[in-house]
Amino acid sequence: MKSLVIIFRHAPFGTTSTREGLDFAMLSASFEQQVSLVFTNEAVLHLLAGQTPEQAGSKDYVSAFKALSLYDIDTVLVCAESMTTLGVHPNDFSIAATVATPEVITKTLQAADEVLVF
Repeated sequence: MKSLVIIFRHAPFGTTSTREGLDFAMLSASFEQQVSLVFTNEAVLHLLAGQTPEQAGSKDYVSAFKALSLYDIDTVLVCAESMTTLGVHPNDFSIAATVATPEVITKTLQAADEVLVF
């Protein structure tokens, strides 16, 4: 079993990179790969509850985050520094996620077989 870490770095809406990364994560997990997700920079905003991507002309990929546990994707790390910069609190998230320091994220990346950035 390979371990993959997928990093999300882009803000919600305007690009399809997050949806593509999420699809890749779920596909990889369905082939029994160990998948972890890391949200950093403006990508932290993807996890906020109450989003309506349809109003921005996007498909509703936000609801797919709630299906991560069905794919055994249990490790979802959120960069603490990015949260501070954006003024986001863990209670604002629509899914369970772990707030992680950059050091913890670095260790997670070093332990992975592959790292992909979306």
